[in-house]
Amino acid sequence: MADDCCSKKSEAIAEMATKRDQRRVLIIVMAINFAMFIVEFSGGVVAQSSALMADSIDMFGDGVVYALSLYALHRGAQWEAGAAIVKGIIIFVFGAAVLWEIADKIVNGVPPSSSLMLLFGGTALAANVVCLALLWRFRNRNVNMSSTFECSRNDVVSNFGVIVAAGLVHMSGSVWPDIVVGGLIAFIFLRSSWRVLRDAVPAWREASLG
Repeated sequence: MADDCCSKKSEAIAEMATKRDQRRVLIIVMAINFAMFIVEFSGGVVAQSSALMADSIDMFGDGVVYALSLYALHRGAQWEAGAAIVKGIIIFVFGAAVLWEIADKIVNGVPPSSSLMLLFGGTALAANVVCLALLWRFRNRNVNMSSTFECSRNDVVSNFGVIVAAGLVHMSGSVWPDIVVGGLIAFIFLRSSWRVLRDAVPAWREASLG
């Protein structure tokens, strides 16, 4: 009986330690994303780049996502699944917003500054690689952390896209590489939204019944 009690206590302490580790990592990546949103969005406005602005809005959305993850972290499976559902909806909204920006760019856009795209896109990539590395060991912990990792992975892909677009804009002098990459980012958002909601909705239902 004593051994069983000690075993359960050890498991509880280990779980608490894991939660503390998750909270610390989420706070760090949340701060990085909010800071990079300001930096990259400002760069996108100056460079007149749809891809940069789309990527920066994604950074802001992820900051909100990490805040939701922090809120749900100690509130059980139902709260964690609920937070993941909200994240899926946020990702969908930002994907739709990017499509709107692209439509406007097709009508009114001018070629962006490729050098500024490269500078700010590279900075955002470095920041998101750090976030991805911090989140890596928690990626399969639960649906909440899994959806958080999904957001960070999307960011890295988006950043690579911005850098590729910068090179193509420089070589061609055309606005279309910026538009195409913005469209691909929007597709990634919408696909990720579906994947997060696909896992989170059943998890929420199961937790609510339990």
